[in-house]
Amino acid sequence: MTAVRALGFLLLLAVSGVALAQQQAPGVPSGSPEVQSSAPEVGAGRGGTNNSQQPTSSEQQPATGQPRSAAPEGIAPRPAVPVAPIVAPPPFTARGGPDAADVELEEARRLGVVRGMVSIPNQSAGILVQPVGRDWRSWRTTVLTIAGAILVLGTTALLAGLFFWKGPTRIEAGRSGRSIARYTWLERFNHWMVATSFVILGLTGLNITFGVYVLRPVVGPEAFTALTWWGQAAHQFLSFPFVIGLAGMLAVWARDNWPTRVDVAWVKAGGPMAKGHPPAGRFNAAQKALFWFQVGGGVAAAVTGYLLMAPAVLDNVTSQQIAHFIHGAMAMVMIAVILGHIYIGTIGTEGALEGMSTGRVDFNYAREHHSVWVEEQLSEARRVVAPPDARAAGAD
Repeated sequence: MTAVRALGFLLLLAVSGVALAQQQAPGVPSGSPEVQSSAPEVGAGRGGTNNSQQPTSSEQQPATGQPRSAAPEGIAPRPAVPVAPIVAPPPFTARGGPDAADVELEEARRLGVVRGMVSIPNQSAGILVQPVGRDWRSWRTTVLTIAGAILVLGTTALLAGLFFWKGPTRIEAGRSGRSIARYTWLERFNHWMVATSFVILGLTGLNITFGVYVLRPVVGPEAFTALTWWGQAAHQFLSFPFVIGLAGMLAVWARDNWPTRVDVAWVKAGGPMAKGHPPAGRFNAAQKALFWFQVGGGVAAAVTGYLLMAPAVLDNVTSQQIAHFIHGAMAMVMIAVILGHIYIGTIGTEGALEGMSTGRVDFNYAREHHSVWVEEQLSEARRVVAPPDARAAGAD
C-alpha cells in the first residue's frame, strides 16, 4: 500500500514538471497565456492606430493556436502605419459629371428623342421625350386651327358674297322644255354615296378640330363628349364607302376627264369668267381639275387616315405626326374646294342640280355649258337612228 502511494506521488511530480517546463519555454515570458488573441488593441481599426506590429509577407505567420515568437533581438520593431478613415463617396450629381437631366437633354439634342426599351409590339410606347412633339402640338392647336378656320369660313363668306352680288347663273336662252340624258343611275348613285360620306366625314372632322371651341360651350361637356364619340365612329366607318366611291368615280368618269385641246381653249377664253360660254365637252377644264383633285386628295386623306387608325403600322411617333399633318391639311383644302363645288352645282347654276337628281338636264343648259358634248350626243343619236348603210325607202 505504501509502494502504491509512493508511485502515485512520483507520477504527479513528473506531470507537474512537464507542465512547468512548457510554461518556461525560451522567448515566452512567464505567466503568458498559451494562445494570444489576434484582435488589435483598443483604438486600432478603421480611422485609428494599431500599435501592434503587423506581419509582412516575408514573415512566417504562426499556426492557429500556437504562441507567436518575439522579434529577433537587435531589430527594432516597425513603426505603426496610420490608416486614413474611409469617407463615403459624394452623391452622383456632385461628382463633377453630368446628371440625368443633362444626359437626357444631350440625347434629345442629338437624336431628337429620348427612348426607353419596351417589350410590347408598339415600340412608340418607349419614347420618353420627343421635342418634335411640341412643334406638332403647336401646329395642331394654332396653325391648323387658325388656317383651317380662315380657309373654310373665308370660302363660305366668298361664296355667300358672290351669290348676293351676282346671283345664280341663269340659262340665257331660257328653258327649252326638252331634256337630254346626262348621267346614268349608276353614276348618280356613286356620286351621292361619295357626297354623303364626304359631308359626314367633313363635319365630324371639323368637330374634332373646332368642336372644343365652338360646340362644347353651347351643348355642354357631356353632350359634346357623346357627340364626338359617335362622330369619331362615323368618321372611321364612313371612310370605306368614300374610298369605294372614289374607285367608282375613276371607273366611270376617268375617260371623260382626260384633258383635251377643247379644255385648253376653254381656259384661254377665260373659263368661268369669260363672257358667254366657251365650248366644252361633257366636263369643262374646271370640272376635270376638280375631279382629279378630289381623287388624289381623297386617296391621300384616306391613306393617312387609315395609318392613324392603325398606329402600330408606323414605327415611330414622328411618322404618325406627318400622317396627321397631311390628313388635316388635305381635309381642310378639300372641304373648301367642295364648298365651291356644292355652290356651283346647286344654287349657283340654274339647271345643274337636275342632272344629279333626275339624270337629265334641260337641252338649253347643256348646249350653253357643254356644247361640244351636246354635238357629240346628237351625232351619235343620228347615227343610231339612221345608220350609214341604211337606204332610203323605195330605193330598191
